[in-house]
This record gives sequence, structure tokens and C-alpha cells, in this order.
Amino acid sequence: VDAAIKLIENPAISIEELMQFIKGPDFPTGGIILGRAGILNAYKTGRGQLKLRANVEIKEKRLIVTEIPYQVNKSLLIEGMADLVRDKRVEGISDIRDESDRKGMRIVIELKSNANPEVVLNQLYKHSQLQTTFGVINLALVAGQPKILVLKSLVNSYIKHRKRIVTRRTQFELSKAEDRAHILEGLKIALSNIDP
Repeated sequence: VDAAIKLIENPAISIEELMQFIKGPDFPTGGIILGRAGILNAYKTGRGQLKLRANVEIKEKRLIVTEIPYQVNKSLLIEGMADLVRDKRVEGISDIRDESDRKGMRIVIELKSNANPEVVLNQLYKHSQLQTTFGVINLALVAGQPKILVLKSLVNSYIKHRKRIVTRRTQFELSKAEDRAHILEGLKIALSNIDP
């Protein structure tokens, strides 16, 4: 922690150097962030836009989606892809199935025999929610006021907050322990004064 604090407090350290330790956001539904420019912009200015793309594997004449962008509804995604096929905006898809289970997400897109998987995938990225944009705002409460923070300020504020929390918790536990010790001292005196 001390090394991290010294690193953050060093005015000469750049955002790029900090990105060795703080890579980027980790979204709960997975997916892939395209490029580092959006992350870098969010860390430098407090605002940025990330392009998120689904994790898709090409196996034989199938596209297998195992992760989707954050805040994309899976059933609406499948419905939207089916609409694209029905409206002939995306050519080469014969079937779309949801094979998700307890082990994880799995959407299987069956391709026609004459379809090029890369072309179909690029059309899906362009026209469906397999690729989306996610806006980032590094908004935090600092001294009770909402502020948009750059990465260094964000980490500094977090460290100060954690120090306050740990100090307050330790003081509370110390106070409880002192109260308990006072009661035990009283009981010890009372036991020593009891007639046998």
C-alpha cells in the first residue's frame, strides 16, 4: 500500500505508467474492450467512451458467442439478430440458438454453407448489439461534493477514504475493548472482596 501511495503521489508519474497497475474496467458480463484510447481518455480526463465487443469464436460454420457487452440483454440481442436476418440486412445465417446453461452463456449462430464467417461476424458487429459503446464518467463524492476525477485523484481519494474507514473501525473496536476491560476490572475487584 505504501509503495502504491508513493507512486500515486509522485507528480512525475504519467497515466500510462499507472496503467501498468490499473489495466482497465472489468465488466461482469465479459466482452472485449477495443483499443486503449477510451480507457486512457477516461483516466486522463474523467470521461471516456469504450467500444465493447462480444467474445465470439468461429468454429466450422458456426459463430459461438460466449460473452456479450455489458448491459446488453441476451434475449433482446438474439431477437435483434433474428430481425436482421428476417429483414435481409445480414446474409448467411440459417439459425440462432441460445444454449446457455449453469456453466455459462452460449449463443450459437449457424451459418449457411456458402457464408463467409468473418463477413457475417463483421455484419453482426456493425448492425447488432454484439458491439456497443459504453460511456465512462469517473464520478465520486469528495468531501460530500460530487466531482469528476482523473485516475490519480480517484485513487488518492479512495486511499484517503479507506484510511478513514479503517481508523474509525479501529477506534470503535478499541472503545468496545476498553469498555469490556473496565467491566472485567470491576468484576475482578468484586470477586476479591467476596467473603469465602
